[in-house]
Amino acid sequence: MLRMTGIGKSFSGTRVLSGVDLEVRPGEVHALVGENGAGKSTLMKILAGVHVPDEGTVEIDDRARHLRHPLDAQRAGVSIIYQELTLLPDRTVAENVFLGREPRSRGLVDRAAMESTTARLLEEIGERSFRPRDLVRRLSVAQQQVVEIVKALSVDARIVVMDEPTAALAEHEAELLHGLVRRLRERGIAVLYISHRLREIFALADRVTVLKDGVKVTTETVDRLTTADLVRLMVGRDLTDYYPPRATRPAGDVLLSVRGGGNAKLDGVDLDLRAGEIVGLAGLQGAGRTELAKALFGADPFTRGEMTPRRPRSVREGIAAGIGLVTEDRKSEGLALNQSVRDNALLVARTRRGNPAAPVLRLLERVRLAPPRPEQEVRHLSGGNQQKVVLAKWLTVAPRVLLFDEPTRGVDVGAKAAIHDLVRELADDGMAVLMISSELPELIGMSDRVVVLRDGRITGHLPAGSSEEAVMHLAAGS
Repeated sequence: MLRMTGIGKSFSGTRVLSGVDLEVRPGEVHALVGENGAGKSTLMKILAGVHVPDEGTVEIDDRARHLRHPLDAQRAGVSIIYQELTLLPDRTVAENVFLGREPRSRGLVDRAAMESTTARLLEEIGERSFRPRDLVRRLSVAQQQVVEIVKALSVDARIVVMDEPTAALAEHEAELLHGLVRRLRERGIAVLYISHRLREIFALADRVTVLKDGVKVTTETVDRLTTADLVRLMVGRDLTDYYPPRATRPAGDVLLSVRGGGNAKLDGVDLDLRAGEIVGLAGLQGAGRTELAKALFGADPFTRGEMTPRRPRSVREGIAAGIGLVTEDRKSEGLALNQSVRDNALLVARTRRGNPAAPVLRLLERVRLAPPRPEQEVRHLSGGNQQKVVLAKWLTVAPRVLLFDEPTRGVDVGAKAAIHDLVRELADDGMAVLMISSELPELIGMSDRVVVLRDGRITGHLPAGSSEEAVMHLAAGS
């Protein structure tokens, strides 16, 4: 269905893609993987008509296509679903599906036609949890991803590109999306699937193409690869173990304690965080994981219960108490994208008197920022390097307790391993760490113990190495 041959692209003299070939068949889920900066997004933007290649050809159904505009790609049957959703929150599902190409009747927008067509498409893919007239802002992130897929189907797309579609989804929501991808495959639609979650590559894909430094390494059927093989092809080295060894010595003193903590979204929270310990916080989407982290930090404080050190009533009080929060959304909540690496690393330090705990350059080296250029604007960094700058921002004030909310979301396997190592180093140095992750293997692999939330309440505590089933039983209430 799709053949891209000898694709090359440079930006400002920097070679981003070189001689890349890619073939995709009808009814195939074809994974495209590689570290951040490998060229995946550039290759897909060429297919989507956003970028024009410097060299190479694109054929769809054995016919050469000159995709010089997204409309050219749309007419050729290509639709791309970006990681950052492009929906308008205050419009209905149907209005978003037909945005910019609304059907008309007697010169007016034909809302009945929009809604009936949207309803038919939702029925075709088995989606019944929302309706065409629902406002998009009232939908979950997973449901919004479905709207993006329906939008693609509404233009008769036969090649659908999905860029990190599950990056913002909890485990059970990701499973629902996987089912939808399989239904697209059954309809003969070719799906190009970009993901850093290796487990879903093996669960979904028929074949996988690996890019490294703008060059194709290989295309192989998934059943002929192991996870270790794929990691080696992506990063060029063996990662003998995804996760660093757990702490060998007992946890130290309690650095943060909550008894009966609650607010509008949490109730009766009892929790201790100890020096040298990584505590994993598990739960389904909406269970209150992020809300608990923000309450501990003072961003959305507890309104009842006892907390030691004293209950912070604001972010400033949380920082003063030695608590740091690596937020779930680094771009909107963790960084000033148009400022330099140095300025971002000093964002927290500037709220306090005195100098940072360590020189900025030394901290950037500690978090393994590559390369550590303090004057570079943060927006030009990969997702993994941006996350490392967020970590450096907190290390400047040497917090005693650090809360991580989805620390490796949208981060490639190499950067993931570096972040895992750093989190363990911080705990080994005596910091108390609370880590939230929607990837259960990561949560179990990193944690010295796991706390499970459901509906704003803690439902159980599990020891290191507990099974995914044990976590899900407590999270789902079964």
